[in-house]
Amino acid sequence: MKVLHLISGGDTGGAKTHIINLCSKLKNLVTLKIICFMYGQFYEEVKNAGIDIDVIEQSSRLDLSVVDKIAKIIENENYDIIHCHGARANFIGMFLKLKIKNKPFITTVHSDFDLDFQDSFYKRVFFSFLNKLALKRFDYFVSVGSALIDKIKGLGIREDRIFLLYNGFDFSKEIHYVQKDEFLSKFLDRKVFDSKIVIGNLSRLYKVKGLDVFIKAASIIAKKYPDVIFLIGGSGPQKEFLKQMISVYNLNDRVFLLGTIKNPYDFFNSIDINVISSYSETFPYSILEATALEKCCISSKVGSVPDLIEDGKNGFLFEVGDYKGLAQKIEILLQNKDLIKEFGQLLSKKAKERFSAENMARMQFEIYKSILSKK
Repeated sequence: MKVLHLISGGDTGGAKTHIINLCSKLKNLVTLKIICFMYGQFYEEVKNAGIDIDVIEQSSRLDLSVVDKIAKIIENENYDIIHCHGARANFIGMFLKLKIKNKPFITTVHSDFDLDFQDSFYKRVFFSFLNKLALKRFDYFVSVGSALIDKIKGLGIREDRIFLLYNGFDFSKEIHYVQKDEFLSKFLDRKVFDSKIVIGNLSRLYKVKGLDVFIKAASIIAKKYPDVIFLIGGSGPQKEFLKQMISVYNLNDRVFLLGTIKNPYDFFNSIDINVISSYSETFPYSILEATALEKCCISSKVGSVPDLIEDGKNGFLFEVGDYKGLAQKIEILLQNKDLIKEFGQLLSKKAKERFSAENMARMQFEIYKSILSKK
């Protein structure tokens, strides 16, 4: 079986992590290649993982000259399945499908496609429209969370064309990180974090990530617990808005924007409690990355997160946008510090049992076999 994966190559979020974790294990089950449309960090990480990857560069997102080049590769190398990831790849896939007949085209839906471009009005109107137009042309769909299935069906897609495949993490790989003091000293004076409980949120600085919820909860906790600080790792268009919000709430000495984090494990190793405050998610990789280091997690009740976090049993959940509810969950942990370690260990155990990269690759392979059997 030969499978060609298409992805933009500029991805920095869950789609990037998903395809690297998936293909690093799937390459043992099928012959595969990844084609992306730009050089960058994604390309380097895939190469370093020993996965076959080529770049066919686009001059812009709407450059369709790559279509003929990819079509020739599909025909010359005789791929059985074309598998797209993300809006740009979906757009290219829509035109490829006009040239390549009798080959199944699959797309993995990594996020709520109505919320992918929320931080730009132009992109939200134009690219969201193009993505949904492209999605309707695909033969089969892979959803990385159960919560997205109804969303896909809303496009008029039959349920028998949709497969569920949870994100998986390679828990067997060696994880490298620097020690807490070394990492935090790059950003903060030692007296700021020394002997403090550190609560972190690692995400892109986009509206959908709910970092306003995180800061509002921090303002409640900061008034009662002087030994707690809050870290936000990541970059994005909401940086100035969040800086202003931190200032308005008088949290400049309690909430810190660290900027781009090159190695997420440096961040997760340096915090005690991991928070996901998003308004919308499917199944965020930041939970799995944190569980690899046995970190306790509090998350908004989004997407398929409740399939991993059982509220009050191995972590905490709160309603979307409910900053008071988030603050209450944080306070429970601060008053029962043994729970922080206990929940971290329990969550890690469940993640390793159910959400490994090996399981993800095996399930993807079975999905491919099922699709090919229908030809």
